[in-house]
Amino acid sequence: MEQQSNSIFSLQYWLLCISSLVFFASFNMLIPELPDYLSKLGGAESKGLIISLFTLTAGLSRPFSGRLTDRIGRVPVMAFGSLVCFVCGFFYPLVTTVFPFLMLRLVHGFSTGFKPTGTAAYIADIVPVNRRGEAMGMHGLMSSFGMAFGPALGSWIADTFSMNVLFYVSSMFALISIAILYNMKETLPKEQKEKFTLSSLKINQNDVFDIMVLPAAIVMFLTAFSFGAVATLSPDLSKSIGLHNKGFYFLIYTLASLFIRLLAGKVSDKNGRIPVLRWGCFALIISMGFTAFANNVYLFVIAAIFFGIAQGVLSPILQAWTIDLCDENNRGRALATMYICMEAGIGLGAFLSAEIYQNSISRMPYAFLIMGGLAVLGFAYLFSGKVRRMKAAF
Repeated sequence: MEQQSNSIFSLQYWLLCISSLVFFASFNMLIPELPDYLSKLGGAESKGLIISLFTLTAGLSRPFSGRLTDRIGRVPVMAFGSLVCFVCGFFYPLVTTVFPFLMLRLVHGFSTGFKPTGTAAYIADIVPVNRRGEAMGMHGLMSSFGMAFGPALGSWIADTFSMNVLFYVSSMFALISIAILYNMKETLPKEQKEKFTLSSLKINQNDVFDIMVLPAAIVMFLTAFSFGAVATLSPDLSKSIGLHNKGFYFLIYTLASLFIRLLAGKVSDKNGRIPVLRWGCFALIISMGFTAFANNVYLFVIAAIFFGIAQGVLSPILQAWTIDLCDENNRGRALATMYICMEAGIGLGAFLSAEIYQNSISRMPYAFLIMGGLAVLGFAYLFSGKVRRMKAAF
């Protein structure tokens, strides 16, 4: 490992942050425009599958990405995730009916099934333990820049040029991510590293779930439903209140999350993960309440701000908590476990919210309120006896 100083600001770290920025911009710039695009293909009733299928593949691929991260290296796993984004962007313009489009979304999910797993393990390798939360927060800050301008830029490109141009730009961003990763130094110790063979893809029960990180995985699962609902329904919510740019909610919430990520990371390094996570869950509950009744721009912006605060706290702190709880030789597996729960929550949240919504604005509040109810369960779990009995500050 390369934890040789107390600094997190190495060249490798910054290269990784920039790679993540353009990676997250690559696939997030598509999200606001895909519901309308699918409707034009004749699949309006399948909007919930846009996110659900993407997260299904991401979740199913996590055991493989976790195993490969711990065996063949962090960099190849990250590069493969970016490569999927690059290739898929060129195939979207070729699909003109609903079924091929949905299958392509299924394939596209491999990108987030691989890239974030390798990235989180890489960060854990190169930063000091006592600054892990801060490092995850700073990385999340850079990723959030991609998530912030990606959707807004995507809507602008689609409106100004065309959907095909948007797909190609998405591919170019992924290519930049790959180019950055190409010269990055591998951090997996040589004694652990193996050559890739087909047997490397053979997984067993132990590769699927790391029981040591169950507390973090539970909180991630229960809070991820809200993200699935936001990703699926916020474009229609934006239109209902007269906002032309369907990426506006994404822009506001991501900007709101930017600096809270770094602050939350530092506070959790000093005072523990659990107290900070409680505040993140509380902000998420408030956000879902405001989003449910956002019938004007002002409530819409307040909802997005609280959602951004929640994501700025929950995302990096849950990653740091997962790494705290796991064995350092199984970081890939532990992070894959957390991400499986995240993808399951996002996918189910997207599917359930679309089923509740049924393309009727009058039904939309129920979708957000139910997702908020699941966040309440996550909040309550963080006060449960099992969590309170956990030793150490984390």
